[in-house]
Amino acid sequence: MTVTRFAPSPTGHLHIGNLRTALHNWMFARAHGGRFLLRIDDTDPQRSEERFVDAIRADLAWLGLVPDGEERQSARFNRYEVVFADLIASGRVYPAYETPEELDLRRKVLAGRGLPPVYDRAALALTDADRARLEGEGRRPHWRFKLDHASIEWDDMVRGSQRFDGALLSDPVVRRADGSWLYLLPSVIDDADMAVTHVVRGEDHVSNTATQMQMFEAIGATPPTFAHEALLVGSEGKLSKRLGSLGVAHFRDSGIEPEAVVALLARLGTSDPVEPVVDRQGLIDAFDFARFGRAPARFDEAELAQLNTRIVHQLSFDRVAAALPAGMDAAAWDAVRGNLDRVSDAADWWQVVTGPIDPVELDADDRAFVAEAAQVAGEMAWDAPWATLTAALKTATGRKGKALFLPLRLALTGRAHGPDMAALLPLIGRERAVARLTA
Repeated sequence: MTVTRFAPSPTGHLHIGNLRTALHNWMFARAHGGRFLLRIDDTDPQRSEERFVDAIRADLAWLGLVPDGEERQSARFNRYEVVFADLIASGRVYPAYETPEELDLRRKVLAGRGLPPVYDRAALALTDADRARLEGEGRRPHWRFKLDHASIEWDDMVRGSQRFDGALLSDPVVRRADGSWLYLLPSVIDDADMAVTHVVRGEDHVSNTATQMQMFEAIGATPPTFAHEALLVGSEGKLSKRLGSLGVAHFRDSGIEPEAVVALLARLGTSDPVEPVVDRQGLIDAFDFARFGRAPARFDEAELAQLNTRIVHQLSFDRVAAALPAGMDAAAWDAVRGNLDRVSDAADWWQVVTGPIDPVELDADDRAFVAEAAQVAGEMAWDAPWATLTAALKTATGRKGKALFLPLRLALTGRAHGPDMAALLPLIGRERAVARLTA
């Protein structure tokens, strides 16, 4: 079975790039009849906060991304210790005692010689007496994973064939001197134990994947299939810090619907057109990592806003009912939704329906015409009031087109443009209509 996972760290709110990663993991799992897991990577107790765990769950729920299971790394420390001990025993993990300052100096020396800043494995040359002396001085080791100096290769679903030379990579630190875990090893252990088959994440993790491929092998697990997506860039065409602040709260406060976010992010970075798709099953059925390019994906809030408008025009009354003003029913929603940019804009048109509205200034001829309309409206049948009213007035006055319709619209709504009056006038009702025409 296909199993994907979204593994955020609860150190802050999700941003648009995180949401895209979560969506693509969810869509890929759904497209293949698989499972989508939420894993909270909370191994850093100093930075992880429970309020962010709650926020992550709420953000996924807002997007409609319901996980099929949830795990927390903080509940799996015992498991990490067991695997860690095995790796020490097999010689794949070793202690190192350099301070950050010493490591930084070595990197500068290598850079000055035009060499890659690869860790020189000096810690492997330490004797038991050397380690005892260092620890007697108060130093505690951090721990590195020993890479095989061999070719590391995999076939990436987005980037194609990938190859790294293990000799050109530093042995990665997997555990800090204070005993806390870095991302790399716990993630591998979790992916193996949770039977994750596909890991979808940003291209900034490609070098991490190279080292993790050997970690999977070291613990006797088959590596999952990887898809490293191009990162998002801003509308100005370069990496934008602002993208890191755009999250669910921002979109919700801006009146953006989750359907619009899903429709945009589902195809952002592909050759497929972004369309106002409300039924996400069609997006799921067409989802394919082969359609994603390696060029940075351009995120534009203006494009999202335009897409949102087209999405709002399709939303059903049941979908939006909770967000509408009291008393506004399905007929009213159907009447006004084609004129909205946001669902919240419906309140403005409901105010037009229920009143009061500000009277508009008309010239003498239009005032006389509207006064006649008030008399007709008070006496005519109200089954199809707009058609009946305009037909009667056309016959009585000879007016037609804009001269017929605009003064009536202005008097009835206070606005020159808006929803179809055939749908709006029944909502306004005879009593309010006559009062407005009279006024």
